[in-house]
Order: sequence, then structure tokens, then C-alpha cells
Amino acid sequence: MIWKPHVTVAAVIEREKRFLLVEEETSNGLAFNQPAGHLEESEDLIAAVKREVCEETAWQFEPETVVGIQLWRKAPNDPSFLRVCFAGSCHSHDPEQELDEGIVTTHWLTRTEIAERQARLRSALVLLSVDQYLNGEHYPLSMLKSLLDYGS
Repeated sequence: MIWKPHVTVAAVIEREKRFLLVEEETSNGLAFNQPAGHLEESEDLIAAVKREVCEETAWQFEPETVVGIQLWRKAPNDPSFLRVCFAGSCHSHDPEQELDEGIVTTHWLTRTEIAERQARLRSALVLLSVDQYLNGEHYPLSMLKSLLDYGS
């Protein structure tokens, strides 16, 4: 069997020193996460993060930088995730839009409020990504290349 990590995207979105998080249903109960989700077939990473933010928060997201590329696994027998985390801004909120299945609501939380919820974070990547962002880890989007259907 060939090992393959799940490829996911996530967004760190800050406004007035608060970060946009989703509260979502998981198999372990309600958890807090950045807007995030799986890369879909024939989709590039930037399109994926824009789609996921919109589906989960009803905000339009404009990625500006890459915060980090993280490989995470909770335990040895669990699936692995390769997560590309973006930072950017959002605009054009649609309060009438139904949120993605499993998303209960959204929150704008300070870094301190996120840390206070550490036991309810979806993964360690949530706070790590906020800290990477706050520590100035911002890489240009140009580092990402998409060669889907490009040929040889």
C-alpha cells in the first residue's frame, strides 16, 4: 500500500487583533478550527482555500501570503495531513449564506482567547498557525506553482 497524506488548506484571517475561527462538529464533539478543508481534484491550492473559507464562513477570502506548510499526524496509526496555511483578508460577508455541513458558527477570537480554548482546538495546528502568523512567517504566494493539466 502506498502512503499518501491528506492535502488540506487553511486560512489565518486577522481583523482588529482577532482571528476568524469556525466552531465545528467533530467525532470528539465541538471544536475550533481555522476555516480549512481538503484540496479537491483539479483544484489549485489558492482556489481551494478561497472555496473553503467561503463555504465555512460566508466570507470571500483573498489570500496574500503563505504562513506555513505543515505535516501533522495526531498518533502513529492516524492519517497524516499536509496542510498549506494561508494568511489574507476577507470581504463581502453574506449573513444569509448557509454554512458548510458540520459548521455550527464562526467566531472572531484574540490569540489569548484561542489559547484558552486549547483543549477544544481541532488540532495543534490552529494555535501554531496563529503564532506563525504573529511571528511574521509570511511567504509569497509565488512560491506555489500549479501545473495541473500542463502536459510534459
